[in-house]
Amino acid sequence: SGAKINISDGSCPERIVTVTGSEENIYRAFDFICKKFEEDLQNTPTTPKPPVTLRLVVPASQCGSLIGKQGSKIKEIRESTGASIQVASEMLPNSTERAVTVSGTADAITQCIKYVCGIMLESPPKGANLPYRPKPLLSPVYISNGQAFTLP
Repeated sequence: SGAKINISDGSCPERIVTVTGSEENIYRAFDFICKKFEEDLQNTPTTPKPPVTLRLVVPASQCGSLIGKQGSKIKEIRESTGASIQVASEMLPNSTERAVTVSGTADAITQCIKYVCGIMLESPPKGANLPYRPKPLLSPVYISNGQAFTLP
């Protein structure tokens, strides 16, 4: 895709994938990512197949632009892309960012990402941004008779 892709440390139940580059490279990267997720879902035994779902992490100061006056922008995104998009009302823990959940077909999500990127470029974040960092899983590990296990 030509984009730079960074995947956060794997010691957490959630991992942050950061995609940077030109707009076109970012779209190509998301297209590859969504198609791979769609392919993986095709190999699941469940019927009907669940849609591809991504959670974007967006500075809270830009979420108003995504939603638009009385929800007009988010409605336009849904109608023109066919993707489902929802902006969380609360900020992610210990950050100034909010989760934006996007789901649908790989093509619908890629179109939705194009809209989201365009809006974010038009209205840059305001003020300082405190990025979301997932917390590592802190379950203690017990060892008994040479076997490791955790307690719920």
